[in-house]
Amino acid sequence: MTTPAHVRIFDTTLRDGEQSPGCSMSPQQKAVMARALAELGVDIIETGFPASSQSDREAAALIARDLRETTLCVLSRCLAGDIEASAKALEAAAKPRLHVFISTSPLHREHKLRMSKEEVLEATARHVTHARRLVDDVEFSTEDGTRTEEDFLAEVIGVAIAAGASTINVPDTLGYTTPAEIRALFQRLIATVPGARNVVFSAHCHNDLGMAVANSLAAIEGGARQVECTINGIGERAGNCAMEELAMAMKVRGAYFDADTRIDTRRLVPTSQLLSRLVGMPVQRNKAIVGANAFAHESGIHQHGMLRHRGTYEIMHPEDVGWPASQMVLGRHSGRAAVAHRLESLGHALQDEALDRVFADFKALCETQRVVGDDDLHRLVRGNDDDDGYRLAAMTVSDRGRRASALIELSGPDGAHVAESALGDGPVDALFAALAAATGVDLKLESYHVHSVGIGNDARGEANLSVRCEGAEYQGTGTSKDIIEASALAWLDIANRVLRTRRPQRLSAFA
Repeated sequence: MTTPAHVRIFDTTLRDGEQSPGCSMSPQQKAVMARALAELGVDIIETGFPASSQSDREAAALIARDLRETTLCVLSRCLAGDIEASAKALEAAAKPRLHVFISTSPLHREHKLRMSKEEVLEATARHVTHARRLVDDVEFSTEDGTRTEEDFLAEVIGVAIAAGASTINVPDTLGYTTPAEIRALFQRLIATVPGARNVVFSAHCHNDLGMAVANSLAAIEGGARQVECTINGIGERAGNCAMEELAMAMKVRGAYFDADTRIDTRRLVPTSQLLSRLVGMPVQRNKAIVGANAFAHESGIHQHGMLRHRGTYEIMHPEDVGWPASQMVLGRHSGRAAVAHRLESLGHALQDEALDRVFADFKALCETQRVVGDDDLHRLVRGNDDDDGYRLAAMTVSDRGRRASALIELSGPDGAHVAESALGDGPVDALFAALAAATGVDLKLESYHVHSVGIGNDARGEANLSVRCEGAEYQGTGTSKDIIEASALAWLDIANRVLRTRRPQRLSAFA
């Protein structure tokens, strides 16, 4: 039995990932993220592009002083000034790598560089040699490599190897190639370029056509032993190869790829969530591996299968990537078996007519509420004899002046009215602050989305919130002609559920 090939993970979240619009990080935030990446087990961290900004230089130096076991890399154009700035930023690094690149495709040579083939070859030899004099570990990239004439691509790579590059990266900069093409390209380059067997070939794939992970895996099949990727797949335009997807594909299909990484996959979800908090970019719920729905099941057929054997609908254990467990999400598509199982786990062993009644009430509730939680189930078992919580009676929101203000009035569970006002950085911030003051519920907002439901005169605004409160995660939905009112209703939807969990649960009459 052969030992699986080790594929180096080159993480460029802090460089290419940060170039994603709206994802800039301060040097301190980069340092926090870099420590998380080191703990995750990445082999190389690309910390920035020192010649581009003072912030990148500070981040590279800060991380270099902090991390001593992980190879730290910075990016440089084939320009003497860039290379000098990069070498200076790496002075404190225990394991420095200098990453130089030049465009090689016809489009880039003509319109970006305005250089001939001969000039590109000469620049490659001169600048890789310069970088190699300053740093022992040099990586060379052929920007837009997959759209470069293959004979010229091979010639440039041969020059870079001869000049001292020990890693050769062939980027699919525009996300243009296909798995079959990139697999064959790497096979031919490694087989024919002089010195190719003595260096590590790397793939850097973008996701413009949604094939970044597939192309990276194909490159591995073609002989690549390093993949450049990012957490959550962030990066220019549609992003980069998502590290979490690549790592788990190799782990789950290890026998097929005969390759693996050193990634501690149990840290994938925490690292994903850290990045999301740092840059303020939420992860889509159906994102593979790290999305909130990746191990969530609502369909009655799927839930029934999961209750019999988890392998029926899961190819990975959620614990292996950092989730605490699979989720049986109770909603409109859930069946009787899943509802009965969850009720029993909550201490309500209902049978026959009692279960029929609760399941009928559950289905009715699903028409107005997308997800039914444990507190909702307790209430259904008790026969809905609880009050309905706080209701919105009146609301005034103003965004004039330096800060927004909100005045809200709620009808309380006991029939009394309560009014509160608050200031905020915007109308929604002020609204949520006033609601928190009125209900005594402090919700930590994780994500907030608004969109239109329906068309024309029937269109309504829907607000969706994801929050954390008292150690639990909640989702709430509100719908109204007015999007601010929809936001208030979504907030109250969650607050009322939180308040119900605080009350002592009464024993079920059917238990």
